[in-house]
Amino acid sequence: MSKKILIVDDAVFHRLKCSNLLKEQGYRILEASDGMEAIRQFKEKSPDLVLMDITMPELDGISALKKIMEISPFANVVMFTAQGQQALISQALSLGAKDYLLKPTSNEKLLALVTRILGEP
Repeated sequence: MSKKILIVDDAVFHRLKCSNLLKEQGYRILEASDGMEAIRQFKEKSPDLVLMDITMPELDGISALKKIMEISPFANVVMFTAQGQQALISQALSLGAKDYLLKPTSNEKLLALVTRILGEP
C-alpha cells in the first residue's frame, strides 16, 4: 500500500502543485486548507507525512504542529515557509518538525525531502 501524505496549505495553487507532483510519484494524497482540518485529518487518516504551511488562517501551522505532536510524538511533519520566517522555523523544529522547505519549493527539493523521510511510495 502506498504511503499517505497530508498537504496542508491555504494557498490552493501550492497545495495542488505539491499534490499533483506527489501523486505522479505514487503517493496517496490528503489535503487540508487550515490547521484545524489538518488535525482532524491526522487523527482520522494517520498519514505517514504531513507537509504544512506555517502561516494559515483559522489555526496556524505552529499551533497545528503542537497538536499533531501531542497526538503522535514521532509524527513526520515538514513545514513550508516563506523567506524571513527564521524564528518560526526554529520554533517548529524545536517542537518536533523534521525539516522545512522554503516557498516556492522546487519539485526536485520536495521529492528529495519526501524520499529521504518516507522512502519510495
